[in-house]
Amino acid sequence: MTLLLVVLGGALGAPARYLTDLAVQRLHGTAFPWGTWTVNVAGSFLLGLIASSAAEWAVALVGIGFCGALTTFSTFGYETVRLSEEGEVPTAVAYVAGSIVAALTAAALGWWLGSAF
Repeated sequence: MTLLLVVLGGALGAPARYLTDLAVQRLHGTAFPWGTWTVNVAGSFLLGLIASSAAEWAVALVGIGFCGALTTFSTFGYETVRLSEEGEVPTAVAYVAGSIVAALTAAALGWWLGSAF
């Protein structure tokens, strides 16, 4: 049963990631990968919220499945390398630092809110 919940969550998270990335990048139109940044921070918040307070089935569905497919470390790594290769080293550094700080803050905030309820 847990595997099916993870698969279902992933089937919802992957298209959500793709569509969010497209929409956010269209709004900004800059070299900075705002779409990936957005899904990673939002997914970190949601994972913190779910992991701190939800039932096991919800953690499998939303935490592992949905958030696992929504967030993406591989694209984060690729975009960092791409920015560096294009001579956008300060942007790459800002992307890495900003992503880490924002995602950890979001996860902690989600955990705190989930624990409060």
